Amino acid sequence: MIQRRLETKIEDTLKRSPSVALMGPRQVGKTTIALNISETIPSVYLDLENRTDLQKVKDIEAFHAENSNKLIILDEVQRLPEIFTSLRGIIDRERRRGNKTGQFLFLGSASIELLQQSSESLAGRIAYLELHPVDVLEYAGRSPEKLNTLWVRGGFPESLLADSDQDSLAWRNDFIKTYLERDIPQLGPRIPAETLERFWTMLAHNQGTVLNAAHLARNLDVSGVTIARYLDLMTDLLLVRRLKPWTANVGKRLIKSPKIYVRDSGITHALLNIPDYNSLLGHPVVGGSWEGFVIENILAVAPTRVQPYYYGTPGGAEIDLVLEFPGGEKWAIEIKRNSTPSLSKGFYTGCEDIQANRRFVVYSGTDIFSLSKDVTAITLPGLMREILEQ
Repeated sequence: MIQRRLETKIEDTLKRSPSVALMGPRQVGKTTIALNISETIPSVYLDLENRTDLQKVKDIEAFHAENSNKLIILDEVQRLPEIFTSLRGIIDRERRRGNKTGQFLFLGSASIELLQQSSESLAGRIAYLELHPVDVLEYAGRSPEKLNTLWVRGGFPESLLADSDQDSLAWRNDFIKTYLERDIPQLGPRIPAETLERFWTMLAHNQGTVLNAAHLARNLDVSGVTIARYLDLMTDLLLVRRLKPWTANVGKRLIKSPKIYVRDSGITHALLNIPDYNSLLGHPVVGGSWEGFVIENILAVAPTRVQPYYYGTPGGAEIDLVLEFPGGEKWAIEIKRNSTPSLSKGFYTGCEDIQANRRFVVYSGTDIFSLSKDVTAITLPGLMREILEQ
């Protein structure tokens, strides 16, 4: 069992908010955390993909009246978005009775932004949290070998903890098939599974590159509008990340298309049929895979209000990841796979353009040292700890 850092934060948030929405892709560990919490707090758990449980909450007023002294945990809440309209009155009524916190815990497999559209009536009554796949600090610590295992297998617990690389890959292939054939059709879009798998695989091949919708559309023989719809779907399901470009006025032409990443490195490797670490090192996607892996781990520990970007100009100035903290402080982060990192002039130019307050290069070595003036070479776990201490 891997102790998830977010579990304590959920418990603390329930102590100050009447409801909490925990979002994350399927099989990432949301239900396990919720059941752990239910062992310490009087609770009732319902899975809204179960017909019987779904029927129980059709009249949420009556169900809550029977369980008003318990934390009500509703799993896969995106299946019943209309429930939020009724919950506002319930929460306000309990507030007047002095019950101000810890009434509902919602679990969902869609993006926070998507759920917020359905739960606007709970403004001021709900807190949103995202559970990322297992990250380096939760699993690998300072072990390079474990870090590489996490990179190859990805952060879904069943894949990461499998008995062998072969078993891990088989689990990820089943995960992909289940999403394509069962989960996505349940959410409404009628997209052929084969077409969506080709699209997902194309994104994996282009891991970490600037989105070229026209190129993807030609390869799939669909329109650019259709590509945008597919990308919105995969983003809403928390399977793909669109990393926005930095677009502030710096007096230069800027690249304004997003970069695209398949969020879990293990899923990337399964889509490309990369079975193990040695095979990954010899694959053309190794650089993009490492970059995406580092970015997802960094964002797993970044505070909610931190905004991530990348920076690029047609002239060659480029920063792999820009973190903008509340208050305007900016960190520029370059990502290198090799153990002897070097930086191009484009990174330094980009740092000057955005006026970065701190500058890092994340590399695969084990030490932390000053690489040049104002730039620190740092390990991935080291930078994650820096962010947690910020």
